[in-house]
Amino acid sequence: MANEDEVAARLGAVYPELPRGEQAIVRVLLDDYPFAALGSLRSLADRAKVSPPTASRLFARLGWSGFADFQAAVRAEGREHDRSRLREFVATAPDGPRRAAEQLTAGLDATIAAAGEPLLARIAALLSQARGVWGMGGPLSELAADYLVRQLASLRPGVRRVPDGAAERARVLLDLGPGDLIVAYDFRRYSDTTARFVRAARARGTRLVLVTDAWESPLAAQAEVLLRLPRDAAGPIAPLTHEIAVTELILVATVPLLTESAGRLENLDALTAELGQD
Repeated sequence: MANEDEVAARLGAVYPELPRGEQAIVRVLLDDYPFAALGSLRSLADRAKVSPPTASRLFARLGWSGFADFQAAVRAEGREHDRSRLREFVATAPDGPRRAAEQLTAGLDATIAAAGEPLLARIAALLSQARGVWGMGGPLSELAADYLVRQLASLRPGVRRVPDGAAERARVLLDLGPGDLIVAYDFRRYSDTTARFVRAARARGTRLVLVTDAWESPLAAQAEVLLRLPRDAAGPIAPLTHEIAVTELILVATVPLLTESAGRLENLDALTAELGQD
């Protein structure tokens, strides 16, 4: 079994022997590992203030066939890390509840730390200004999307969940445009149906906020704002708690920007009471 830090250790070991430009790439990778490894080659080169060919030479020097091959190694390492954590969790079954609580708490702390104020402020601005907001997710993560839609629809108009069927989604796409926003939750195993809808919507100018994991949904390059839950948030069973927690943070950041939300909530309560009477 590969050590979970094998790729990072390999980068660190060769660092003293590298040309200055390639050393800059390694510093960026190790300072923000594994996240810096999971974006585009150009964004990595920009962060290191070198050219993309310089970055490409580094990965070729280290024996990868290219940047995509390097990224595949990082992702494979992460998957093995998760499998190791699951095996450890099962092997210590008598202490399972305590260990599960510790892992859940650690993941929650890491999630909150990852959702910094500048990032939340950007998401909140998009949620408050969009003509329409559409939430969607894959298996299980659709629950977080549902929660966002239910809460946000109480605070502002034009908030809906992306429907499930292909025909229903096609009808939604007919009316989407640059004034609209999709908030997508996409975690391993990444959803092909989510990807197809989002790419079609982006082709029509719709904006995208993407909540994903440390290894990044294939939709990461499509996102205007990307919120990555860190590796610590994955846990042995990828708890929904972290997705709901980050959704709560997004909602809390958005409420102050929705100046008419209090009146809308009062009207909602009155209508709910009226409709609930026999």
